[in-house]
Amino acid sequence: MECKLISIAIFIVFYGCYFMKMFHQKKQGIQTDQIGKGKVGFVKFVEVTMKIAAVLVVTAGLVSILIETCHDLIIVRIIGAVVSVVGTIVFLVAVQTMRDSWRAGVSKTDKTELITNGIYQISRNPAFLGFDLLYIGTLLMFFNWTLCILTIFAIVMYHLQIVCVEEEFLLATFGNEYLQYKKKVCRYIGRK
Repeated sequence: MECKLISIAIFIVFYGCYFMKMFHQKKQGIQTDQIGKGKVGFVKFVEVTMKIAAVLVVTAGLVSILIETCHDLIIVRIIGAVVSVVGTIVFLVAVQTMRDSWRAGVSKTDKTELITNGIYQISRNPAFLGFDLLYIGTLLMFFNWTLCILTIFAIVMYHLQIVCVEEEFLLATFGNEYLQYKKKVCRYIGRK
C-alpha cells in the first residue's frame, strides 16, 4: 500500500509541475507544447512518436500502480521509490531553471535563451533525465513486462528526441555557444 501512495504522490507532483508550468506559460501567451507542430519528416516522426511513448508509459505506470503489481523484494521497491523521487526533483529543478525558455518539443519560431546555469551545469538534459528516472523508478516498484517494454520505448524515444532533434536545433540556433557548452557538460549527467 505504501508503494501505491508514494507512487501516486510522485506522479501528482511530477505531472502537476508539468501541467502547471504549461498553464502558467499559456497565460503569458507562450505555447509550451511544440511537439510535432510545424515539423515534417523524421523530426515530426520522432516528436510525435515520443509523445505517444510518453502517454503509453504513463498510462501503463498508472495502471500498474492501481493494480499494485509490486515487486516482491522490498529493497527493489525502495530503490524504485528513491529513483522516482530523485527524478521528480531533477525535473522540478530543470523546469524552474529553464524559466520561460522551457518547451515540450522544439520551436523554431519562439525566441528562447540557451540555459547553462544551475542544474544545466551538470546535465544538458535534466528534464529528460527526470522523465527517465521517474519511469525507471516506477518500473522497479511495479514491475511487469508491459511496463518494462513501454519504459524502454519511452527512454529510447526521449534519447532520439535529444540526439536527432534537440541537439541539431540548439546547434543551428546557438552555434558556437552551444558547441562550447556541449564540450563542458555531458548529455545526461556530469562534466567533461
